[in-house]
Parts: sequence; C-alpha cells; structure tokens
Amino acid sequence: MREIIHIQIGQAGNNIGSKFWEVISDEHGITPQGCYHGDSDLQLDRINVYYNEAHGNKFVPRAVLVDLEPGTIDSVRSAPFGQLFRPDNFVFGRAGAGNNWAKGHYTEGAELCDTVLDIIRKEAEGCDCLQGFQVVHSIGGGTGSGMGTLLLGKIREEYPDRIISTFSIIPSPKVSDTVVEPYNATMSVHHLVENTDETYIIDNEALYDICYRTLKLSTPTYADLNHLISATMSGITTCIRFQDN
Repeated sequence: MREIIHIQIGQAGNNIGSKFWEVISDEHGITPQGCYHGDSDLQLDRINVYYNEAHGNKFVPRAVLVDLEPGTIDSVRSAPFGQLFRPDNFVFGRAGAGNNWAKGHYTEGAELCDTVLDIIRKEAEGCDCLQGFQVVHSIGGGTGSGMGTLLLGKIREEYPDRIISTFSIIPSPKVSDTVVEPYNATMSVHHLVENTDETYIIDNEALYDICYRTLKLSTPTYADLNHLISATMSGITTCIRFQDN
C-alpha cells in the first residue's frame, strides 16, 4: 500500500484541508466519527492511502494540522469532522505570524518545527510503504509561507527519496488581505522550486471566475472556493486510491 502523509499549515491550509477530508471521507464512506458506512467494497480497498485503521474498526486520517495561533485549530476541532482527527496531531502556537514570512520561517515557526517533525516521523514509521507527503498551505500569509517552506526543507532533508507535493494558494490582486502577500509569495517560491516534486498552484482569482462563470454562483464564498479546491485535490489522488498501477 502506498501511504500519503497529509500536512495542512496556516489558516487557509487548515480550512481547505478540513474540507478535503470531508470530501475524502464521503468518497470512502467514512462518518465524522471515523466509522465505515459505505456501500461498496471498493471504498475500503485502498483506504490506507490516507487513513490509519484504529481500534474498534475506526479510521483516522494520516494528517498533521499546524498553525501558529489556536483560533483556526479550534475551529477545525469544533467542525462536524473535527473529532475524526488524532488529537495528538494538532500543533499550534500562541502568538501567530501576523502575515510575516520571517516570523513563520525563523522565530515562532522554527520553535514549533521540531514538534511537527516528531509527529510526521511517528506517522511515517507507522507506514508500510510511504509514498510521500502532500502539503496544503497559502504562500501569501505568514504561517503557510514561512513555516510551510521551513517544514518542506526539513522534510526533504529527512526523506530525500519520498515524493513531496504541495497545493499552494497564491495571492491575487483582486482577493488580497494584506499588502505584504506578494513579498511572502516571492520568498516562498524559491523554496518550493528547491524542495518539492510537484506544486499545484491555486489562484483565488481563477477560482472566483470558475464559481461565477461555470458554476453560476453570483457571490462565491470562501466555503465555495474551499470545496472547489478540495474536489480538485480529491480528483488528483483518485488514481492512487481507486485504481491499479
């Protein structure tokens, strides 16, 4: 079995990652409590790609959830699928990065990095045949860009022969919260080029166009965008989860 370790970093990464696990769980027939309630044996055939099987026939996502402030993590925990995740795999700080790439990469993020790596290492040791890692993050904020690229470098050092793919949200001139987003993105791209095998660029502006022109949504919300991204991520990994080589 080819296992994947999923890592979601920062506010955007955790919001999208949570929606991704809702989509994946629905495809595999997994309830928010981690129990199987599907209607096809195919749903369980390769469920170990993303899930660990725990006691009591429950399935736990092989996911690590990281942020430098507790707010987003608390939102994930209180969501319908919040109890699906392993409690020890939530890692969060107290201060946040404040959209500052350097804080995520050199100070606050660096302090949490070893803790995150220990959890990743534990998940990797539990795999029979680890294929690689997928990281969901934004490169416009401070945590997803600064700490995200720091973790990518550390993972590449420790697992040089494993595949690393990222789903990276890039800032858009039309959908922007802070003026430093272009700088954060510019400093992150170099690390993505050096340390990843695949990077799927996600542009909020393009997502808005898809929702407005194709899906005919007059006022797309972040929930609509997150669902669109998670559906795309699910489609990319379908061949690993449901088909033979």
